[in-house]
Amino acid sequence: MSNLKEAFRLFDEYNMHDPRTLEWDSTTYPVEYAYALRLYDWVLKLQPEAGEELLLASRSQHIGRWEMPRESYPEGREPYLKWRKDLAQHHATVTAQLMQQAGYSDEQIARVSEIILKKRIKVDADVQTMENALCLVFLEYQYEDFRKKYEGDPDKMVNILYKSLLKMDAHGHAFALQLPYSDGGLELIKQALTRMAK
Repeated sequence: MSNLKEAFRLFDEYNMHDPRTLEWDSTTYPVEYAYALRLYDWVLKLQPEAGEELLLASRSQHIGRWEMPRESYPEGREPYLKWRKDLAQHHATVTAQLMQQAGYSDEQIARVSEIILKKRIKVDADVQTMENALCLVFLEYQYEDFRKKYEGDPDKMVNILYKSLLKMDAHGHAFALQLPYSDGGLELIKQALTRMAK
């Protein structure tokens, strides 16, 4: 078995311990396992010739997310930002341990950590591909349900979309505009893109 296949096996096995589940194509999946598969698929759509480190990062970007729930930190923006930072480091640490088990070098592990921690976004092509893929997973699988929470405040939803789309590049935007949305959902995305153009 190659190092890549072994790492994928270890990542997937780890994420299958997620106690939360979701329905996808009439099958029940552990949440983070399902999202790892979705993210991996999007990375390949965006970058068919993706390198090994990017593929590894895509399959482990949110590994073990349930182990550090948002509720374990206080309310407020500062605690939220700390949670996000700590969570990213948790993903990188777990990934590094499993990559080591799969036989990867310290240099390869360090590179995957850079992508997971999204260092040098807008400069590092692999990190940008990852950010595009993360936003596209949100838009394809979560956006329509998420926006229902803000039906009474569409401006807030447009602001959330604006911040997400701002992290993407033109390549990511092209894929985002090809996704199927409801009429109301598409209109909010167009508003967010119009704001970006100003």
